[in-house]
Amino acid sequence: MPLQQIRSQLGNYAKDTNLNLSTILNEDGASDLHINQIYAIALACSYTTKNKTLIEALEAETHDKILQEEKLAAKSASVIMAMNNIFYRFNHLVSDKNFMKLPVKLQMNVIAKPGIAKVDYELYCLAISAITGCGACIDAHVHILTTAGKSKTAIHSAIRIAAVINATAQALEIG
Repeated sequence: MPLQQIRSQLGNYAKDTNLNLSTILNEDGASDLHINQIYAIALACSYTTKNKTLIEALEAETHDKILQEEKLAAKSASVIMAMNNIFYRFNHLVSDKNFMKLPVKLQMNVIAKPGIAKVDYELYCLAISAITGCGACIDAHVHILTTAGKSKTAIHSAIRIAAVINATAQALEIG
């Protein structure tokens, strides 16, 4: 189902989501991000929502807009953050901070070598972490992005994309 068809199916209860979806997937609506980043962030976020209709629509929409490496990175970001967001959110939230002293013992090699520009991958991971609500991961990715020179506007745009993709998935689920 094309993304435009999804928009037409969103009910009146999701009018704001529909309007936001029409504006965030372009460079005017996602300031300081380029089109590849915008679509890859949206795709990574759709994988995180697990909504098959939205995933299929964004895979079709991004077919000629992002590189195969960016598509694979969007998938790997969703998968690695599914693990990291649970692990680091636990360490962040648990009262006994001695857990933070224990060795992590989890493989995360893809974060160091994602197959695309590291800053782009960090944007994907940040957006995913916002959806899953891992404050520790959000802080870590924001720090890496700002240290790499990404603007607060770019970071804000990535979060706006995550919010709208998540809301779209929710609207599709409840019908």
